[in-house]
Order: sequence, then structure tokens, then C-alpha cells
Amino acid sequence: MPRRRYDQFCPIARALDVVGERWTLLIVRELLAGPRRYTDLHADLPGVSTDVLATRLKEMEREELVARRRLPPPAAAFVYELTERGRGLLPVLAALADWGAPALAERRPTDAVRAHWFAVPLMRHLAETTERTEGVIEVRLDEGTFHVTLDETGPAYADGPAAHPDERLVMDTDTVLKILGQEEGGRFREPGEPVD
Repeated sequence: MPRRRYDQFCPIARALDVVGERWTLLIVRELLAGPRRYTDLHADLPGVSTDVLATRLKEMEREELVARRRLPPPAAAFVYELTERGRGLLPVLAALADWGAPALAERRPTDAVRAHWFAVPLMRHLAETTERTEGVIEVRLDEGTFHVTLDETGPAYADGPAAHPDERLVMDTDTVLKILGQEEGGRFREPGEPVD
């Protein structure tokens, strides 16, 4: 089935022609952390069917948002990664995260959650509030760990723990929501306090 276009001579309509399909921006969110295998993308996008994910990735390749490449042996697997054009969507996702944060006031029982889904709004917050202009900040949440890299090119993140973090933040999801301005309460854990 061919994709529908808005057929409007408008920059917003043209942008939506490229990224307006369901799942596209969430795939970009996943790939902001770096190259990912198809199976890893599928695992971190609960609710997407394999057919829809494959279709979106092909469309995103055609629109030059992502590139597919084979890893060298011994891995020899294919990965998807953002192109420069795809990475240019980071400010769009940051703005959407700010706009959507009030909707996190109540967590639904069916909501899936991954720690790195908080990386986009938190990395900007960390870049704006830390005295550090470069370095690596590891963020540990109940749901998992990611790390934010600060340097002259701007903040970036990757899933999983950092090899040598300069700082480590351990907090619960309520604290993340408090930082994002959505909830009272929450707490940072004390150093040495176990992470469940």
C-alpha cells in the first residue's frame, strides 16, 4: 500500500510526510542511543508488529533517516542506525517530550516502561543544570540504566551502564517525573543504598 502524502506546500506537512506515520518517531527515539539490531528494536517497542516495524524501517531508509549496515565478523548481524538527517530529529523529540510530560501524571496499568525512554528529556535537563560541560553521567532507574555523554557537540545518550562514568545518578521513576516537573515526591537513593 503506497504511503499517503498531505500534498501541501508547507514545511510541517512535508515533515509529517516523512515522520508522521505511527511508530516512526519512536524508532528514532530507540536509534538515538546508537545502532540497534532489528530484534533489539522490536523488543524495546512493545506493541509494534514485526510487519509494521519492517515497513517503517524500509520507509525510513528510503527517506534517508536510517541506514542499514552489516556488522563485521564475528557478529555479522545487520544493524540500523540514524543518519545525520535522522539525528536532526533530536530537538523535535525533546520538544515532544516536554509537551507530553504532563500526560505522565498517571501511569496506566498497561503502560510499558524502559529506563532509556527517559533519556531524551533527562539529557537536556542534565546538560542545562550540571556544572559539567563534558563527561559521562550514568543514570540508574528501577527499570534499567543508561548514560548521558556531554561534550562540545551537545548531549547524547546510550543504553546500558557507562564503562567509566564521571558521575552516577541512582533514582526512582517518581524522581524522574519530579525532575521533569510532573510529580511531587520521589527521591534520589543514598550512596550505597541497594538498587532493587
